[in-house]
Amino acid sequence: MARAGLGIGIRELAEQAQVSTNTVSRFEAGEELKGRTVAALRAALEAAGVIFIQENGEGPGVRLRKTEPGEHRSPT
Repeated sequence: MARAGLGIGIRELAEQAQVSTNTVSRFEAGEELKGRTVAALRAALEAAGVIFIQENGEGPGVRLRKTEPGEHRSPT
C-alpha cells in the first residue's frame, strides 16, 4: 500500500533502499527478510513520505505525510 500510495515502482523503491527488485517483491508478498533489509525498505518509504501506523485493533497500516501546496513527493 505504501509504494502504491507514493506512486513509485518496484525498481525505484529497490534503488532507494539499495536492495534488489526481487527483495521488494518478496517483502510485498510477506516473506521473511533480514531485519536490516526491512529497516532499509522502511527507511526509504519513510523518507518518501510514508507514515507507518501501529496496530490499533484494526491492524497496522500506512498513510502519507501531508504535503504543502505545490510540494511534490519524492523518494528522496
